[in-house]
Amino acid sequence: MVFTLVLRVRAIRTVRCCAFDAASARRLLMPARETEAIILKTFPLGEADRLVSFLGRSSGRVRGVASGARRLKNRYGSTLEVLSHVQLWYVEKETRELVRIQQAELLESFHKAQSNYGLSTGMAVVSEISELVLPEHEVSEPMFRLILLTAREIERTGDWALPLSYFAFWTVRLGGWLPRFDRCASCDTPFGSKPAFYDAHQPGLFCEKCRRPGMKPLHVEARTLAERFTGERLDRIEFSAAMQPSAKELREASLAWIEHHLERRLATRELLENA
Repeated sequence: MVFTLVLRVRAIRTVRCCAFDAASARRLLMPARETEAIILKTFPLGEADRLVSFLGRSSGRVRGVASGARRLKNRYGSTLEVLSHVQLWYVEKETRELVRIQQAELLESFHKAQSNYGLSTGMAVVSEISELVLPEHEVSEPMFRLILLTAREIERTGDWALPLSYFAFWTVRLGGWLPRFDRCASCDTPFGSKPAFYDAHQPGLFCEKCRRPGMKPLHVEARTLAERFTGERLDRIEFSAAMQPSAKELREASLAWIEHHLERRLATRELLENA
């Protein structure tokens, strides 16, 4: 009788031990998630790690830790450069805000743009805007494709002028902040061929009579270019010298509307102006 009781106690302990070990294993061996991603920004973290902000095609904007990424010999290589197109594996825990990046595989490199100071300023503007306007963990397929298209064109053409104008305009459009381009936001007067006016403190476009001191012009050529951007892909638009003033006007207006929405000045915009 005593012998039978001892065996039962041992059996119960064995079952409890196995249940505990299985639970521990599930916690320790959490399956890694996989996503196609664009690296938005990286920041130093401690002596050897990096904090990485990335836009996952299936996960939205996420922040994670890449352990050992700052060491001279690390497994990430050039995959964590700004706007690199990568395949990413990471582990996410409910109790932690930051995910743990396990592996990154480079799908597409933009080395020419990343290593050139002038081109990298344009890439930095794309990076900062994306980081600020995209909510965490919210999937945005249109923004993913827009960022990737912009980076590809900066790399291909060796110029950020048209790609960045296109990116800024479409960011405003996708965000729902684009004003009417045909008539005054205040008095509803059609612009026709006359210039419209804007600034970073107002969300709309205004006519000559309703303009306020300090507002900048957006001429009909820039508004026509915006119509082209709406109907044509960036990689199918041939950028000519005659388009440069219009592209700059549209870019500056779009960046002003982005700053109005964010209620802050873009830090990289000053670098862009000095590039």
